[in-house]
Amino acid sequence: MLSEAGQLALNAGKITLELFKIMIPVVIAVKVLQELGLIGFVAAPLGPIMEVVGLPPEMGLVWATALINNIYSGLIVFLSISPDLPLTAAQATVLGSMILVAHSMPVELRVVQSSGPRIVFQCLVRLLGAILLGWILHLLYCKFNLLQHPATILLTPEGASSNESLIEWGLGELRNLISIYFIILTLLIVMKILSALRILAAMDFLLRPVLKLMGIGPKASALTVVGLTMGLSYGGGMIIHEVKSGKINPRDVFYSLTLMSLCHSVIEDTLLLMMIGGHISGLFWGRLLFSMAIVAIMVQVTRAMPDKINHRIFWSRQHAKTAKETT
Repeated sequence: MLSEAGQLALNAGKITLELFKIMIPVVIAVKVLQELGLIGFVAAPLGPIMEVVGLPPEMGLVWATALINNIYSGLIVFLSISPDLPLTAAQATVLGSMILVAHSMPVELRVVQSSGPRIVFQCLVRLLGAILLGWILHLLYCKFNLLQHPATILLTPEGASSNESLIEWGLGELRNLISIYFIILTLLIVMKILSALRILAAMDFLLRPVLKLMGIGPKASALTVVGLTMGLSYGGGMIIHEVKSGKINPRDVFYSLTLMSLCHSVIEDTLLLMMIGGHISGLFWGRLLFSMAIVAIMVQVTRAMPDKINHRIFWSRQHAKTAKETT
């Protein structure tokens, strides 16, 4: 019999392994695209979209880099071109909000897909959601003449290099992968402590009316909170583990992961984008309220549709069968 600490370490290893199976091939593929200079081709169609949301067309490269790689890579590109393309605080907020809704797509979409939701819909809802949120914020800031002063950029390019060697890149990614295990282990320990102190029960009680409105059941609510606060990879990784055990209804998985996809890492990532001049009104409140509204709409849409259509468009029939057989 394993001790409780040993069991937590083992569970963290299982969750991390599931994530590694998804993340490692995608991270390598993205690096190949970067080395071949193909990410720029993704940016070309984004120029007109940037103009629609009130941004210079060149900012399409920033969003494309964040979409394919991650937020940090997008910020490296932003810092390299921002001296020649100064933004207002409103524009920085629009750009930051779009990045927060849609970034690291290859890795995060695979995490979501492994839990059952259809990858095509999840991709579309994040891309279109980012554009819609950016457009809404742009209209509001212009209509009420808000945040029209120059953006204050606190980040500097020092220490961030896009010309690192393959060895440096590999060592950096290895450190990231190792840190993921310890982050997940810490999450499991914190979840255990919060459960013992009945804090999770209290949190679920407080969030239940909102989560119920969005269609997220109690079994998925705690994991949803993890995804919202810590990130999609961590919350999604824990949901993958739970889905395979058949403990969560496929509808709850779909609603939970759709909400997580649109709005996750609400503390860390929000603070990061505030450092390029973004404002909390859009980066946090706008994104959170927008995401909740989208999921509330999706609840009504999926409830009105036959299961056959839902399985074809929104979530996998196989995951639904697995959950049904184990409950």
